[in-house]
Amino acid sequence: MIKVVDKIDNEPIEMRKVYAATLIELAKDNEDIVALDADLMSSIGMKEFAKTYPDRFINCGIQEANMVGVAAGMSATGKIPFAHTFAPFATRRAYDQLFLSVGYAGLNVKVVGSDPGIMAQLNGGTHMPFEDVGLMRLIPGAVVVEPTDNTVLKYVIKEAVKTYGLFYIRLSRKKSTKIYEEDSTFSLGKANLLREGKDVTIIAYGIMVKEALLAADKLKEQGISARVLDMYTIKPLDNDAVIKAAKETGAIVTAENHNIIGGLGEAVASVLAENTYAPLEMVGVNDRFGKVGTQEYLAKEFNLTSDDIVTKVTKALKRK
Repeated sequence: MIKVVDKIDNEPIEMRKVYAATLIELAKDNEDIVALDADLMSSIGMKEFAKTYPDRFINCGIQEANMVGVAAGMSATGKIPFAHTFAPFATRRAYDQLFLSVGYAGLNVKVVGSDPGIMAQLNGGTHMPFEDVGLMRLIPGAVVVEPTDNTVLKYVIKEAVKTYGLFYIRLSRKKSTKIYEEDSTFSLGKANLLREGKDVTIIAYGIMVKEALLAADKLKEQGISARVLDMYTIKPLDNDAVIKAAKETGAIVTAENHNIIGGLGEAVASVLAENTYAPLEMVGVNDRFGKVGTQEYLAKEFNLTSDDIVTKVTKALKRK
């Protein structure tokens, strides 16, 4: 059962600390869990895991493609490897290994890409992945998720351990916005209904969930009732939730911290094209490279704010 918090606020603990703590706890009862990193243990908070399980942690150095190959080899021996590096290097740089050594080979590897999209902030365009979701969606059978907050993150990590196959987990290293109560339960591949609405549906994931909820508040002041869905599982997409939203609200706006090419917007567009009709507008990065800046600056620069969602909703409603 989904339980949404009464007040939107920052989580008290950084997501990287929750990621590390969850893996440490799960590894107590599962000796097959191993962790690999591309020389970013401090960045993702995994030094404690390495200290606790020194024989189950490998620092592969800044050799991301090799790290994925090592993870694939470990999976072939029955291990459950979690391999982390910054999101552009976890996907774009190691893509051939992900596609062939893991996906095509049918192996069981969990890839964690941190600081997706504008969360790369001052690391700039070279470290700012707006294409990673699109790349990973193209690998047959891959599961692509972005945990919304710490509650979802703990669920996703546990589910990844239980579920055989390639997972790509898009992960913020810093504090997320708390959306769910601790006793919420989820279902992989199913959207979370955060708010009911009858005029339009906003479908978002990651940091854009907060912006979607803020946009819904602003729209309510205008007399517009907005449904909000958290599509934290981008693949497999919850097609039923998209179709239901289209039929019941008649208009959809997607919001993502990613290029609109290859991301959630296009995935939703495909569902609509094959099943039903509703005007669709997309909030996301419009075919651009990343740049240096704070997250607040970059959100405005790339039109990833609640105000941008409101603008797109207004446009979608005119097309109903």
